[in-house]
Amino acid sequence: MSGITAAERDAMARARVLALQGPRSTNPQVGAVILAADGRTLAEGFHRGTGSPHAEVDALSQLAPDEAAGATAIVTLEPCNHTGRTGPCAIALIDAGIARVVYGASDPGDESSHGATRLREAGVEIDRLDVPEADALIADWLFVQRTGRPRVTIKWAQSLDGRAAAADGTSRWITGPEARAHVHRERSAHDAIAVGTGTVLADDPRLTARIDGVEHPPQPVPVVFGERAIPDEAAVRNHPRGHRTAGHDLERELAALAASGLQSLYVEGGPTLASAFIRAGLADRLTVYIAPTLLGGPRTAIDAIGVGTIDEQRRLTVTRLEQLGRDLLVEATTEGEH
Repeated sequence: MSGITAAERDAMARARVLALQGPRSTNPQVGAVILAADGRTLAEGFHRGTGSPHAEVDALSQLAPDEAAGATAIVTLEPCNHTGRTGPCAIALIDAGIARVVYGASDPGDESSHGATRLREAGVEIDRLDVPEADALIADWLFVQRTGRPRVTIKWAQSLDGRAAAADGTSRWITGPEARAHVHRERSAHDAIAVGTGTVLADDPRLTARIDGVEHPPQPVPVVFGERAIPDEAAVRNHPRGHRTAGHDLERELAALAASGLQSLYVEGGPTLASAFIRAGLADRLTVYIAPTLLGGPRTAIDAIGVGTIDEQRRLTVTRLEQLGRDLLVEATTEGEH
C-alpha cells in the first residue's frame, strides 16, 4: 500500500456527498470519483437506485474509452464482486484499466464481497480509507439486511414527572423551540415517520420536516398505523410524499416498509403506538425530550410495555445527553441495538 494522498482524501469526502444524492432504497447509497494520476477529477458518479448502474460504472460511463487507464477510483463502498441486475463493479474497473482503488466501507455481503481481493489479484493497487462517514452511509442498509426491517427510533416529549399531556389532553407545547427544532432535524434524518390514527384525528399533524419553518427535502414518508379511517381533509393527505397506512401487525408492516426501500422509521405517534413498538421488542433507539415542568394526571408518556416485575425491565444504554434550551435531550439504545 502506498498510503492515502490528500487528493484521495478530498475525493472520498466528495464521494460521500455524491452518495447522498442517490435514493435510500433496497441497495446502499454509494458514491465514486475517478482521479487522474495528477489528482485531477476525471469523472464522478453515484448509485441512482435499484437496477441502475452502480456508482463506479456510473462514473466510468462518463469517460471515453481508455480515458480511465492508469487512473484511481475512490469509492465509498468496496466494489462489488457479484452479478445481480448489474455486473460486478470489480470487473468493470479492471476492464477500464483502473490502476488503483481506494474504498471506504467494506462490503459485508456474502455474495457481493471480496471485490478488493478480485481487484488485487488482477494487479490493481488497493487501499482502504477507514472513515466513520463511509460506514455511516450504509449503517441503516446493513441493519435492514440483518433484520429484514427498518431501524426504529421512538420519540416522545414529556414533563419531568413523565407526562405527555395535561389531564385534559392538551400538550402543545411541553418543550421549547430548541427541542422542537431538533425534532424536525430528526424527522429529516429518517426515511419514514409513524403516528397512530388517534394522533391524526386529535392533532391533524402534517408530519413534514421543517427547518426554520420551511419544508426542505428529504422529507420522511408518513405512515399512519391503525384501523380508523383518515379524514379526507386531514393534513397528512397533502404531504409532499403522500402517505401510507398500516395495520396492527407491526412486524409485517415493518417488513413491507423495508421491502419498499425505507431503512429507518421515526415513531412519533403518542403513547399507544410508542408502547406497542417497545412491547413488541421493535424499538432500537429512544429519543426523549424532558421539559422542566410538572403536569401530574393520568396521561403518561408511555403505556404498558410488558413489564410485570422488576426482572422484566427494559434496560437501555444512554448514548447522548444534551441541553436544548430549557429542555433535556436523552438518547438511548436498547440492549439489542447496543
